[in-house]
Amino acid sequence: MTRPLRLVILGRQGSGKGTQCVRLVAHYGTVHVSTGDMLRAAITEGTTLGKQADAVMKAGNLVSDDIINGIVEVRLRKDDIRTNGVLLDGFPRTPVQADALERMVGPGGLDAAINLEVPVSVVKERMLLRGRADDTPEAIERRLALYAQETAPLIAWFASRGLLVEVDGLGTEEDVFARLVAAVDARR
Repeated sequence: MTRPLRLVILGRQGSGKGTQCVRLVAHYGTVHVSTGDMLRAAITEGTTLGKQADAVMKAGNLVSDDIINGIVEVRLRKDDIRTNGVLLDGFPRTPVQADALERMVGPGGLDAAINLEVPVSVVKERMLLRGRADDTPEAIERRLALYAQETAPLIAWFASRGLLVEVDGLGTEEDVFARLVAAVDARR
């Protein structure tokens, strides 16, 4: 029996990553784990790390790598992920977090980091069209610039380990999904 699938998914805001995560989880039976969901769950459960994260966030600060890494490590040990695998969304965000993830899963523990590649011009248009109040042209520019700044070193980190798989995110939802499945299956 093959071990459960363990993936990281990357992609700019507006790349269709959320839609494709839902489809990938349904297709492979993995557990979709987003950083935000993990933080909220840890806070709700009242875990030590959750209490620390809650205090940091209430003070208006960013949660440290140590806290995030601890929360992820606890989550990755749970039976549902050990049995079904995981699709990590929003973690890791930095090479430091990626180093921690590598220690958590062990050598060869990740199948791939998929980068859903959609040109900046297209994601800008998509975000403007969805009409959210916080999707002003200025806010979109800031978020995309921050994503590029944070993610470039992470993409290089995954590439240096032979884990990065670039998938074209343009086309119909079905076309993109078919490319994602082909990329994941090629890595198994």
